[in-house]
Amino acid sequence: MITKLALAAGLVTALSSGALAQDLTGKVIGFSQIGSESGWRAAETSVTKLQAEERGIDLKFADAQQKQENQIKAIRGFIAQGVDAILIAPVVATGWDDVLTEAKEAEIPVILLDRGIDAPEDLYLTSVASDQVLEGRVAGEWLVNEVAGEECNVVELQGTVGSSPAINRKQGFEEGIASAANITITQSQTGDFTRSKGKEVMEAFLKSSNGGADICAVYAHNDDMAVGAIQAIKDAGLKPGEDILVVSIDAVPDIFTAIAAGEANATVELTPNMAGPAFDALAAYWANGTEPEKFIITESKLYTAADDPAGEYERRKGLGY
Repeated sequence: MITKLALAAGLVTALSSGALAQDLTGKVIGFSQIGSESGWRAAETSVTKLQAEERGIDLKFADAQQKQENQIKAIRGFIAQGVDAILIAPVVATGWDDVLTEAKEAEIPVILLDRGIDAPEDLYLTSVASDQVLEGRVAGEWLVNEVAGEECNVVELQGTVGSSPAINRKQGFEEGIASAANITITQSQTGDFTRSKGKEVMEAFLKSSNGGADICAVYAHNDDMAVGAIQAIKDAGLKPGEDILVVSIDAVPDIFTAIAAGEANATVELTPNMAGPAFDALAAYWANGTEPEKFIITESKLYTAADDPAGEYERRKGLGY
């Protein structure tokens, strides 16, 4: 456990002062997780449980299986149990006002993890997340530099329809390529953040694009969809990373394996340790009423073949991806 926690702590950037984790022994915290649609999501769950264990927290975990109605039911269950706080990784951005109002009336602080919502800000204590627009912009700017003025038709694998990462990562990528008239997004469809759907959609893109000859690059809103797309490209007799460039977001171990093999080109990191900053914020809030910043933002770092992908795989493989 110590090794995993040390690795998790090492992945948190621009969030921690390096102080020891706050002891929250006896606190009961509910965690409504979206599900396990991706390797990154599994790592977030694993790291959250490890962080809770280290701090003495009794973590009540609920897997929503990617359905908002399951999350709402779980949150109401946490409220009925009288937990001390609730963490939510929201599956979609809308439809939270009623249940979060119920939590507020019960005086239970709520913290959002890795995704934002469209709701009044006074309904949650803080939101720990990356700048998802920036993630997409970093990916787009990398592609602009990589193709260096050459014509480039891009196919886009979007995340879950209506989710904040899908909305924001699309916006950011479009901003990143806005100055490059040579780059065009020719097709865009949801792959629902899953490897299997990413492969399925990429197969359709290839068939409708002259067997892939008309595709310069694929931009995936997460690495799992990118890994699925890589398999589809290989099945079509093409070389991913060469015939079709691959850029995505999350920085999970499997994408580093692909980068090391030359089958993917770039990924933008999303740290799985959202819970550490969330627990620190709760500790300060409970200790002296300190209100945290409304948005705690993690770093969006770009990784390519120049950044020791094999080593990055080794550093991340034990985090539950």
